[in-house]
Amino acid sequence: MNASVAIQVLPAVDSDEEVCRIVDEVIAYIKSTGLNCYVGPFETTIEGDSYDQLMEIVTNCQKVALAAGCDGVSAYVKIAYRPEREIMSIDKKVSKYHV
Repeated sequence: MNASVAIQVLPAVDSDEEVCRIVDEVIAYIKSTGLNCYVGPFETTIEGDSYDQLMEIVTNCQKVALAAGCDGVSAYVKIAYRPEREIMSIDKKVSKYHV
C-alpha cells in the first residue's frame, strides 16, 4: 500500500440530522469500494495501492453527498503518497489506542 487519504465531507444543510444522514451515505459509498477504511469522529481514512483510485473516491464522495440532497459540499482532504514504497497503515497508526 502506497497511498492513503483522509476526507472530511461537510454537506451544506440546515440540521445536524441531515449532516449525519448525508455523511452516512458517503461513508457507505466509501465502504462499498472494498478498500480498507477507518471512520473517525471528524474524517474517514482510506488506504490503497492506487493514488488515482483514491482521488476518484474523493471526487465521488462529493457527488454522493450532492446526490443525497445537499445544495453544496465542502471537503477537507489529507493525502499521504509514496509511489516507490509503503506508507504506514491505518492499523499501525491507531491499533495501540483501540485495544
